[in-house]
Amino acid sequence: MIFYENKICYFCVKISKKEIVENMQLVREDYLKLLRPYYDVDLIKIITGVRRSGKSVLMDTIKDEILLRGIKGSHIISINLEDLDYSFITDAADLNREIESRIADREKYYIFLDEIQHVKNFEKVLASLKAKFDCSIFVTGSDSTMLSGELATLLTGRTVEFEIFPFSFKESVDFLAMNNIECNPDEFIMDYIKWGGFPLRFSFRDESSVKRFLDNLYSNIVNRDIIKKSSKIDRATFKDISLYIMSNAGKEFSAENIAQYYSAKHKKKVSARTIYNYLEKLHRAYILHSCKKYNISGKTALDSSDKFYATDTGLRTLNTNTINYEDTFFLENIVYNELVIQGFTVFTGKTYKGEIDFVAVRENKKCFIQVAYILADGETIKREFGAFGRITDASPKYVLSLDRIDLSHDGIEHLNIVDFLMHRVSLHLS
Repeated sequence: MIFYENKICYFCVKISKKEIVENMQLVREDYLKLLRPYYDVDLIKIITGVRRSGKSVLMDTIKDEILLRGIKGSHIISINLEDLDYSFITDAADLNREIESRIADREKYYIFLDEIQHVKNFEKVLASLKAKFDCSIFVTGSDSTMLSGELATLLTGRTVEFEIFPFSFKESVDFLAMNNIECNPDEFIMDYIKWGGFPLRFSFRDESSVKRFLDNLYSNIVNRDIIKKSSKIDRATFKDISLYIMSNAGKEFSAENIAQYYSAKHKKKVSARTIYNYLEKLHRAYILHSCKKYNISGKTALDSSDKFYATDTGLRTLNTNTINYEDTFFLENIVYNELVIQGFTVFTGKTYKGEIDFVAVRENKKCFIQVAYILADGETIKREFGAFGRITDASPKYVLSLDRIDLSHDGIEHLNIVDFLMHRVSLHLS
């Protein structure tokens, strides 16, 4: 199946004639369940993730929950470092003065600092606050390296991190439902594969508007989180190459091949080293995640990463004029993200003469997963189920596809992808 740019988003058909959806906020319970035990724990709660994934809204929900517990509003200090009202805060001294000016007694304070990476040497402030006051600190950031380097040693052992993704498939369905938009998950899956789950994208009623939003979002991420004013990176080159990398997410990665392709197409030479540098910057901005190899026969994780998956398939679509869903890479990407969100450590499985899409590991137990679009014929069924043929490991084996007919056989379980994404079925590990 191929979708073209002039089509209207699936969920938009259900909005009648409204140009913009007046969105209600989704309570992201899966993340809150992880965070609640830490509300009063003496660790700095670091909420990370790509821009516009919902970190700030999640922080607002946490603040609301703390207020409902009877905490006085004056004991909640909230500063958004991207708000113009706080443009005077540029370094640790500025931030420290602002926070201390709001602390009036010895009671417990809850401090929320949004996009903390904009403050130079912010680690010094966090360490100082912990040492001087009874406080619970929450911070958000869009740069995975913000707690690396010499200053990070100040906070060693004092932090706990939570990465936030854009809406998962289930969250997207729930969000549409709470905004009174009819949504059949079996039909909506195609829309989600193409345009992903960035919360704000659901505010637009046609594909051109959604694509414009995602394109502007990506440019904003590149300009603010990747290419600094002092950077020598050429913006156009970086954007072209990074979009190409994302549009090929899930495929075997070769920096050398990408460099050759770009140099030939644009008559502008780039090196494999440059490609790796760009890849690292995409990873730091939470745009891409690396999927390392797992040696199934040796039962060991390997250091090398030869596959990368986009944090959101909407960004993967930006450099793709048409989508051939049957290549499964978009579906693989969504399954990979869902596994990570559910708390699995995910690998690409390597056998002696082949590959398994995913090895999902949690608490030293695992399962093996193959992802397919549709098991349309006997040859496809044989290929997907046969991928497990050389594996002697007794851990559970799954084939995930969009088929509604259960084709489980020979001890290999077949699951519908929509049912998996909607949490109607679970993976078993051993």
